[in-house]
Amino acid sequence: MNLSLITHLVVALAAAACAWVFQDARMDAAVADVRLEQSNERLGAVTQARADERAITKTYQGALNAAREREALLRTELDNLHRASDELRDQNADAARRLAAAPPAAVLEYALALGAVFEDCRAAYAGMVEKAEGHASDVRTLREAWPVIPPRPVAGPKP
Repeated sequence: MNLSLITHLVVALAAAACAWVFQDARMDAAVADVRLEQSNERLGAVTQARADERAITKTYQGALNAAREREALLRTELDNLHRASDELRDQNADAARRLAAAPPAAVLEYALALGAVFEDCRAAYAGMVEKAEGHASDVRTLREAWPVIPPRPVAGPKP
């Protein structure tokens, strides 16, 4: 064979080998870019999930603290109601004693009946208020503690 032909074949094989190596390096770089992009997206998703979790926990803890404050306020109001109820009971007993000294028997019967009815109403109302406040507090706690994931920004094309 001709020396020139052998030289051309060797040069062609060397060029092909160089092209092969160059394309292999480009492919490796492209694969590395895709892997980096996927890692960044996973990291972004994990970061967003943690931020969402913190927001939910903060909302839950805030609702729980608010419920505790409402419960403490409810207990204070309930104690005040009991004190007012005791004062009304004493006033009612005093009125019944004064009416008992009155001569007409009808006034006495009326006052005693009125006192009994009032006492029943007071007890029923106190129990109703306590239950209603408890239910309202539970509903408010559930509403405020319900997990809400904040809306994510719309992803547009990357520049």
